[in-house]
Amino acid sequence: MIVDPQYGFHRVDPIPSQEEVEKYYMDEFYSSNYKQFNDSSLDVQEEEQVFFREQYNHIWELCLNIKGQDKIKSVFDIGFGFAQALLYFEQLGLQVSGIEPSKAGVDYAEKKGLSVFHTGIENFGVVGDKRFDVVLLLNVLEHLREPEKTLREIKSKLLAKGGLLVIDVPNEYNDFQLVANEHYKLNNWWLCPPNHINYFSGSTLQNLLEGTGYNVEHKEASFPLELFLLFGEVYVGDAKLGKNCHNKRVEFERLMKKYGKSEKLLNFYKSLAELNLGRQVLTVSRSI
Repeated sequence: MIVDPQYGFHRVDPIPSQEEVEKYYMDEFYSSNYKQFNDSSLDVQEEEQVFFREQYNHIWELCLNIKGQDKIKSVFDIGFGFAQALLYFEQLGLQVSGIEPSKAGVDYAEKKGLSVFHTGIENFGVVGDKRFDVVLLLNVLEHLREPEKTLREIKSKLLAKGGLLVIDVPNEYNDFQLVANEHYKLNNWWLCPPNHINYFSGSTLQNLLEGTGYNVEHKEASFPLELFLLFGEVYVGDAKLGKNCHNKRVEFERLMKKYGKSEKLLNFYKSLAELNLGRQVLTVSRSI
């Protein structure tokens, strides 16, 4: 593991070959052995449907606030998994498409009537000349061999002029994580190559985006689940406890929204992102 000399994020060295990465995703990522790690599995998506739909709705509202509803007609999802985000945005009346290396995911999307591409995660040439108002990279950038190159190619090959790029990645090497790791001797549990090649924070993700021709219009974190570790609820390696901690996070957000504190919750998560805290970091950027 090294620190990228230009942008500051952590990454695997040497970088796996494209053939190694594509074989991993096509053959292993969606197999039953990886369901416990893979939020894109259909079972997890269906079980947590309300949670994920709220995330997609939040992304939609952010994009509307930045770009305006009359200027968003199409969405493209890179690594769409089982197409749950695409199905959500299609229901809003948008034109949707995407690419996905898993045949199971593509077959599912096509059965739902979506026009998608079965190809490697970095092969944008299959799209042709069409451009999209919003491009999604949800839990994908951490998997890519050459994130800088990919972001430049999204800008030149996928995004319409002034289009929005939405990125959601794990926020790794954050201070809550590091303290828990040292105290409980958890052996850097978040490192999982070749699954994750890159490890971002809010600041290093912003560095990368600005260095590749984007203006970051919005940045926020998600609930800092590692707090539970510091409270003594060591969920690492304990799926049942991890699920309980997740449910507590969901209930916290539900109550904040129920009692009219949605704006305060969002400001809390935006502040966490500036501190490089929180389990995930979400950005919405405009190509410039």
